[in-house]
Amino acid sequence: MEYEIKPKEKLSLGLDELWQYRELFYFFTWRDIKVKYKQTVLGFAWAVLQPFLMMVIFSLFFGQALKVPSDNLPYPVFVFSGLLLWNIFSTGITSAGNSMVSNANIIKKIYFPRLIIPISSVLVSVFDFLMSIIIFAGMLLYYGIHIHPLKLLFYAPIGVLVTCIATFGMGTLLAALNIKYRDFRYIIPFLVQSLLFITPIIYPVSILSHDWLKYVVALNPMYAGVSLFRSGVIDVPLEPNLLLISLSSGVFFLVVGLYYFRKTEAYFADLA
Repeated sequence: MEYEIKPKEKLSLGLDELWQYRELFYFFTWRDIKVKYKQTVLGFAWAVLQPFLMMVIFSLFFGQALKVPSDNLPYPVFVFSGLLLWNIFSTGITSAGNSMVSNANIIKKIYFPRLIIPISSVLVSVFDFLMSIIIFAGMLLYYGIHIHPLKLLFYAPIGVLVTCIATFGMGTLLAALNIKYRDFRYIIPFLVQSLLFITPIIYPVSILSHDWLKYVVALNPMYAGVSLFRSGVIDVPLEPNLLLISLSSGVFFLVVGLYYFRKTEAYFADLA
């Protein structure tokens, strides 16, 4: 009797197969977390320090020096709320984009659903987010921000979910491209830096004077995640048109990333 091991359909997540190999999610995620903070003096504290130090820098230069508005929120709270989700995205697509190359030895030796590797890379960035959310809660108390618990519990998880979908979509696409075209190892850092400035992290969309600039920002799938997450903290109304554009962008990258990953994963072992 012969068994043929082949990928699932190109637009399928293969949830049944992923469930069969569910232990690997823990293995890859925990392994990457330990490698990331191994032999560091501060260890997991870096997950908190990185966004916190970025918040301090942005607050000094943009909040105090340039007086950038912040939708009636203290500027540090405004920036940190965006950086929480931005770190999921930036760390996630960087790790996922390089994940297939860095795991080449494993890919060549054994079979398992290849999607587990980029998904685990995104889960590592979610772990960093969970560590940093403690600091965010402390900042809300320190600045005396009045929040509606039900609103926060509704919008915040949706914002995180939208961010994870956007990260997974772009991460899988970059992972598949990077294993075939190694130029993408240099493109990914440039892409992350560029997207930071067209994501409303250090400024609110309301300061953009031209409507076409708002639509450019909305094409970024991270606009929806950041806006939804902040809606649980501030009372600034969401802009449905911009939100729909951003959500559509996230779904587009998810479909394209998943399709291309499934289309090319049969050759990963040969190309890695």
